[in-house]
Amino acid sequence: MPDAAALTLVPTPIGNLEDITLRAIRVLGEADLILCEDTRTSGRLLQHLEIKKPLQAYHLHNEHQVVPRLLERLAKGERMALVSDAGTPGISDPGFLLVRECLAQGLRVECLPGPTAFVPALLKSGFGAERFSFEGFLPAKKGRQTRLRELARETRTLIFYESPHRIVKTLTQLAEVFGPERPASVSRELTKLFEETLTAPLGELAATLAARPAIKGEIVLVIEGAKLEKRSKYDDSDDDAADAPDPDDAD
Repeated sequence: MPDAAALTLVPTPIGNLEDITLRAIRVLGEADLILCEDTRTSGRLLQHLEIKKPLQAYHLHNEHQVVPRLLERLAKGERMALVSDAGTPGISDPGFLLVRECLAQGLRVECLPGPTAFVPALLKSGFGAERFSFEGFLPAKKGRQTRLRELARETRTLIFYESPHRIVKTLTQLAEVFGPERPASVSRELTKLFEETLTAPLGELAATLAARPAIKGEIVLVIEGAKLEKRSKYDDSDDDAADAPDPDDAD
């Protein structure tokens, strides 16, 4: 049995509290300290699980300041669990910096399997899941249009996270660059009471959501990959010629 990890990444439910695993509950209960984005959000989860442990805020705005002190404590033998507000820490949430520094100092890191929003959204979309590209959040301003143009020809299924107040703008821009007929799927409030998935062409999705007075819940956007361009008969003949045996190789 290997020694316990110094740092364990613990996925937490993205909505339905029943999605917490037995192993996650055990690790949280055994940790000396739980690092979390928002102590109020994680505090409610721990209260539900009847776990009483010290909490410390660890988020994008303070991680560079707190990591050195956390490393000192980990090196002395403390066991810490890292959670985000929802889902798996490190995926569009803080976690990478601390994991990297732990590994650099030879401290063992473990990551539990568990909830993450893009997996159910991908599978519910009905698009190909054999090959996909998780893009997280698009750049808010600088580089946004450049990134969209780069992705327009991507043949893998594309997955994005988006906020409710920006989803209509994003869908509109994607329809302009990818084409309004590109199939897409919008999932929101995953695992919650009002879970919803809409699947339609980008242009139609943009119009549907723009007509709503309000949009709530974190959103996962899944877009079908670009279709491969059909090859010409000349391309095929070139391949046939390349595959044909070379007469000079004959005995």
